Amino acid sequence: MNGGDLPPYARALGIEVDHDEDGNPVLFVDFSERILGRPGFLHGGAMSGLMEMAAVAALRAELERRGEPARLKPVNVQVEFMRGGTAQRTFAMGTVTRAGRRVALVNAECWQDDRRKPIALAQMKILLSAAE
Repeated sequence: MNGGDLPPYARALGIEVDHDEDGNPVLFVDFSERILGRPGFLHGGAMSGLMEMAAVAALRAELERRGEPARLKPVNVQVEFMRGGTAQRTFAMGTVTRAGRRVALVNAECWQDDRRKPIALAQMKILLSAAE
C-alpha cells in the first residue's frame, strides 16, 4: 500500500504509510494544528481516525493476499484511550484477527515514541460484501 491508496480523509489529516511490517502497513501522522485537541495534545478523533485507517489498510492487504477484493462497511468500532498523545509523530498498525466471508475483526494500536506503550487501542467489526 502506498500513500495514494489512502482515502481523502486520511490525506486530509496528513496520514501517510511509513513502512510495511509482516504484510501490514504501518501508518503515521505528524503532529500539526489540524489534529490538535487540547493544547499540546493530539485530538482523540485524530487518533481514532488513524487507527481506523490502519485497520482498514491491514484488512485490505489481507484480502488482497487472498485474492478476495471486497467492499468494506465498518459497523462497530471500540476505542480505548490509554494516555494523551503529545506533539510528536504518531504511528498505528492494524492486525486482522478474523476475516471470514461476511465479517472481519481487526485490532489496531496507536503509539508514539515507544511501541510497547500504546496511547490508544481499537477493535473494529467490518462487514464484507462482494466488490463491484
